[in-house]
Amino acid sequence: MLNPPDQTFYPSPRMAMQAPQEKLAFVAMLEPKRKKPDALGVVDVDPDSKAYGKIVGCLDMPNAGDELHHFGWNACSSCLCPYSPHPHMERRYLVIPGMRSSRIHIVDTKPDPRRPRIVKVIEPETVTGRTGYSRPHTAHCGPDGIYLNALGSTDGEGPGGIFIMDPETFDVRGKWELERGPQYLAYDFWWHLGFDTMITSEWATPGMFENGVSPDLLLGGKYGHQLHVWDLRRRRHLQTLDLGAEYQMVLELRPAHDPAEAYGFAGVVTSLKDLSSSIWLWYRESHNGHGEFKIRKVIEIPAQPADPEVLPPLLKGFKAVAPLVTDLNLSLDDRFLYVSCWGTGELRQYDVSDPFNPKLTGSIQIGGIVRRASHPNQPGKALNGGPQMVEISRDGRRIYLTNSLYSAWDDQFYPDGIGGWMAKAEVGPDGGLEFDRDFLLELDEWRPHQVHLDGGDASSDSYCYSE
Repeated sequence: MLNPPDQTFYPSPRMAMQAPQEKLAFVAMLEPKRKKPDALGVVDVDPDSKAYGKIVGCLDMPNAGDELHHFGWNACSSCLCPYSPHPHMERRYLVIPGMRSSRIHIVDTKPDPRRPRIVKVIEPETVTGRTGYSRPHTAHCGPDGIYLNALGSTDGEGPGGIFIMDPETFDVRGKWELERGPQYLAYDFWWHLGFDTMITSEWATPGMFENGVSPDLLLGGKYGHQLHVWDLRRRRHLQTLDLGAEYQMVLELRPAHDPAEAYGFAGVVTSLKDLSSSIWLWYRESHNGHGEFKIRKVIEIPAQPADPEVLPPLLKGFKAVAPLVTDLNLSLDDRFLYVSCWGTGELRQYDVSDPFNPKLTGSIQIGGIVRRASHPNQPGKALNGGPQMVEISRDGRRIYLTNSLYSAWDDQFYPDGIGGWMAKAEVGPDGGLEFDRDFLLELDEWRPHQVHLDGGDASSDSYCYSE
């Protein structure tokens, strides 16, 4: 065959689960003082390697103060969709936005993934000039290009939205939305390719989050509390799903990987009623050939009473530590949902085979505002931060965790400073979690955030075929 598709692309989630085990992890690493550039770390995750659990490569960005956050591949399994104009792309380049600088870095991971190199830098003036947006946050490879969302407009207010990049030249094409409707706040986005539908969530404008949580805005219910449903092909707003202003900061979205299904999970950071966090299920109901999306709360995680003396100022008056659910991830078989409780220092595993009735099947503790739980590799050492970004291997058997959220929020909730770490958990055949005792990477000078695995993982690819 001439010019075959990349061998890390798979038509369906089930086929991707049979892929070879990952050997390397790419990690976005923040330099919190902004005195030197952020970096992309390369971590050896091959248990048979002598360098297992260690950094084996590091690429510094060219400028300080980018605030690397979420990043993604230039191409993935969505290139195999029947309407993709790019079926012979290669999973080779990482698209790494700077959330504070609005600068985008294109990083080549070949020929040696342990020595990635920058091949293009898109300056903020180009991003803002061609899109009207600033503060790019998340990159997803789609069938027709690279999609990035941005949290604000050029003046640091709103609306935030989505823009498109060419997957081969990395030119910024422009704003994605043709009819925005009422959407103003932005955060995450994902899609149901089988239903030509995009879902977006809400956080805040840059002025509302860059200096930390504003108590007045929070108590006033001004942070995001809605999901938005879009026609993916026609680029038009269809529906607003309002959770109610009690539920503040609707962040991470994890749709079903099976393209024949139209449901997914959204994480809510906090409730103004009791500081609990919650997980909501969005789902499509079909009537006479027409579909309408609905949403319901399916998981609630309570706050834990705590001595005000050990709480950060923002939480002292509540006399409780909030779970602060800040990331979710869903295994490729759509069976297990992982929920990171950054405040209480807990990673939860739920069986969501029946998405309307999740069942808690596993839990591990590490870090936490009050708990400061240690890792079994160093049982006497208190750790701070908590499970934040969560990445799942394609076969669903390994979970990678990092502990930094966002610099201003790190400092607000962990005022003694966050000592960066990356940990790994193993998943039993029928669920359950336990730490890999041999994997604890401490990164005291860096704060690690998102992780992506070589060849793909549970949050890097989307699929057009179902089995």
